[in-house]
Amino acid sequence: MNAAGGKPEGDAEANRGLLAEAVRLALAGDWDLAHKAVQGLDNDRRACWIHGILHRIEGDLENARYWYRKAGRPFPSEDPREELKGIF
Repeated sequence: MNAAGGKPEGDAEANRGLLAEAVRLALAGDWDLAHKAVQGLDNDRRACWIHGILHRIEGDLENARYWYRKAGRPFPSEDPREELKGIF
């Protein structure tokens, strides 16, 4: 189980609901809970992508770049909130 009580790391389909909830929370402005939802899912590329977006929103660009690399995604220039909307 991950730190947020979700499914085991690396189980992308099982994590889908948790990640969708993280996106919903982030779009609602609850960065803290969204961040907690993705922490511990380091083997899930989509979780790493969401993690990177959250750090962009928080202004922590160095940390955001780390998570984008871990997700295998280029660092974008688009608005982070628009990027969140396109994840699912």
